[in-house]
Amino acid sequence: MKITATKLALLVGCSICFLGTAALAQERQHEPAPTIPAQIVALDECDPATFNAAIGPDFCKNVALGASTTFHDLFAEAQAGTPDPGWDFEPDVLHIHKGQPLIVVDQGGEPHTFTEVKRFGGGFINDLNNGEETVPECVGGFKNLDVAKTRILQGSQLQVTGLSKGEHKFECCIHPWMRVTVDVK
Repeated sequence: MKITATKLALLVGCSICFLGTAALAQERQHEPAPTIPAQIVALDECDPATFNAAIGPDFCKNVALGASTTFHDLFAEAQAGTPDPGWDFEPDVLHIHKGQPLIVVDQGGEPHTFTEVKRFGGGFINDLNNGEETVPECVGGFKNLDVAKTRILQGSQLQVTGLSKGEHKFECCIHPWMRVTVDVK
């Protein structure tokens, strides 16, 4: 078979194209994988009748089918040192990679905060603290802009980005037993 200049040029062109594609594929293997957000869910079981009577209309929008805790019981249980386990962040511990964002979704019936703290402790409502001192990050409640920025309303979400490597502690400054530790690798 006789190779003409045209066939040779076509063969060289195809070889360059193939080698270029292979090099691009190899280069992409070293690129970081797309970052998929990790999700944390805030849950509670507020009883609409008692919470709304105590705090105001439409404060509690319970979505926990058949489960609810009255306003009085929530405070009584917290003060007895046995806070309602239905108020929780899930999961309690989360391992993520540096650069991976967190999405915190409030699937409960009332507002929460997702506030980073140096150490776990009390929130800004003393009667829910079970004797624990309010942590500095929660002092002032929603008058503190850093706390207000971490508020998540029922049905909404909060995105947390830029966490450095290491352990990060988050708690709800309203219901301080709602805690999660995020370990960034």
